[in-house]
Amino acid sequence: MWEFLCPDQYVENIHKIDLEELKNKGIRGIIMDLDNTLVPWKDHAVFPEVKEWIARVKNAGFRSCIVSNARAQRGGELSDVFGIPAFWKAVKPRRRAFRKALKLMGLKPSQAAVVGDQVFTDILGGNRLGLHTILVRPMDRKEFLGTMCIRKVERAVLYGLKRKGYLK
Repeated sequence: MWEFLCPDQYVENIHKIDLEELKNKGIRGIIMDLDNTLVPWKDHAVFPEVKEWIARVKNAGFRSCIVSNARAQRGGELSDVFGIPAFWKAVKPRRRAFRKALKLMGLKPSQAAVVGDQVFTDILGGNRLGLHTILVRPMDRKEFLGTMCIRKVERAVLYGLKRKGYLK
């Protein structure tokens, strides 16, 4: 069970992701979470450095897609701002939206990474399909009440992963 909850990488934020290293691992596409990964939860604020990172992803030749549990209206607006296709109301960790993203990008699971801030949605969903998973710390403390509750369990899981040597 631990292997489904363990990210392949754990970094501070999206800016710490080594795009060259991903390319060397055969990764050709990046599936991104929205809330607290690219923008603060329930917010329309797009930070310039996030737009710059997405531009770097595109310039490096990666295909990209957003997969989020967010609502379509807000998500669609942000998808347009980023210039990235997206799937909303994804019900992560279900695999369906991840599969749609892979199909849209024309990639196999071994050729894609998923980047997100939650173990039980982004990492679990990505690992269930065999994607390269990258966990980032949430960019803001403001979140959905259910997420706040799950974070307590998530902290215990991350602690357990570190103790067992699965996570550095």
